[in-house]
Amino acid sequence: MLNKREFLHTVGLTAAAAATSGSNPAMAQAGRPGFFKAREIAEAGFIYGLPMVMNYAIMYEFVIDRNSGQYKAPFNQIANEARVFTYKDTAVVTPNSDTPYSLLWVDLRAEPMVVSVPAVDPKRYYSVQLCDGNTYNYGYIGSRATGSGAGDYLIAGPGWTGATPPGIKKVFRSSTQFSIVIFRTQLFNADDMDGVKKVQAGYRCHPLSGFMKQPAPPAAPAIDFPRIDKELVKTNFFEYLDFALQFAPALPNEKEIREQLAGIGIGAGKTFNFKDLSLEDKLEIGLGMKEGERKVDAAVAGLGKEINGWRVSGAQGDAAYFGGDWLKRAAGAKAGIYGNNPDEATYPLTRNDDTGQLLDGSKHDYTLTFPAGQMPPVNAFWSVTMYDGKTQLLIENPIDRYLINSPMLPGMKTNGGGSLTLYIQNKSPGRDKEANWLPAPAGPIFMVMRLYWPKTGTPSILPPGDGTWRPPGVKRAT
Repeated sequence: MLNKREFLHTVGLTAAAAATSGSNPAMAQAGRPGFFKAREIAEAGFIYGLPMVMNYAIMYEFVIDRNSGQYKAPFNQIANEARVFTYKDTAVVTPNSDTPYSLLWVDLRAEPMVVSVPAVDPKRYYSVQLCDGNTYNYGYIGSRATGSGAGDYLIAGPGWTGATPPGIKKVFRSSTQFSIVIFRTQLFNADDMDGVKKVQAGYRCHPLSGFMKQPAPPAAPAIDFPRIDKELVKTNFFEYLDFALQFAPALPNEKEIREQLAGIGIGAGKTFNFKDLSLEDKLEIGLGMKEGERKVDAAVAGLGKEINGWRVSGAQGDAAYFGGDWLKRAAGAKAGIYGNNPDEATYPLTRNDDTGQLLDGSKHDYTLTFPAGQMPPVNAFWSVTMYDGKTQLLIENPIDRYLINSPMLPGMKTNGGGSLTLYIQNKSPGRDKEANWLPAPAGPIFMVMRLYWPKTGTPSILPPGDGTWRPPGVKRAT
């Protein structure tokens, strides 16, 4: 199966690959866009549809294809991961490795689902992120959003019109009929996994009818989910988008783009199938897709503000946050799909040292020093995670360390005066410094700093890019 980095590379297909099947010159019918208009629509449609197709690819691996190597559980069933992610986890780029995940994909077609959480020790951070098929974060449960007490919360699909049932603390509405629910539970240290398991055991999901002890409504129809892999993505991007759109009723600000897509055979209102386009039209659409991908890549590179070599931005949010800016939404998904809203977690990213040079573990060693009293300001905790610069996946290393985070501080060595230096390099810096070593790949480096539940008082990283706290730059050591 394809990991998400492969997906991003292959989805910008060559025009030749896009034109290899199903051509039909007879489709040059009245009302269909001409060459250049088709290219424009394909460009806009690729930008608009990329997050939805990425989301479908992950959903397919997690809950549909039991042989994907990334399968978690069926719809409406929580899969608890009593471990942190490692280099073996390839379904999602830039995975978090400091809060064990519990993952739930809800099917909201037949009825809403009720997610229940236990009482959690206030010292242990946890969050439950609700993200729909449009990649909108439409709600949160957890330490910051709802507190540490137990509670029952309703997740409803776009067509549900019922009243809030007794006992439900809050109703959340997904804009799509399928939605991912991501539970993050703080792990204090390697000996704390049993504590995480106890919290995870308290996470529950029930259909509303079961929660209310009422008869269940008729089951939703079975779906023939199209298989997805990196070869099919080359030629079938718009067919996957066409499939995904049927579970995503158009929002008011989507009317124009949906009408344009219908003009090239995608979505509701289409008058022919995309696969029946002529060879010439497919070439134009392939060129449009490549230009769309170029624009998304440029938008990712320009996210937020550069501060000491780090890009600091708020790339995720709800539908109102994006406001119909499809390029902004695509850039957020490509930079890190299912990222949190900035007030839940803010993620400075870097591929560069403090002079702007690309980080490369095969050429140089680096350091990252936090001055005394200037650690990342958070209510929960912070981390710095290492990724392969090419794949944005965790890297295999001799000490199985993928990050350094604030719970590790008691075991780390500080400098005179209280500053903290991390050693970022491919080989060990020596036993005396190994507690502060963040292993790097023997090649391009990509790093993500995570500030969970960032503080809002001074100093603060919020608002992203304009806060009073600035991440220190990575310096070349050799």
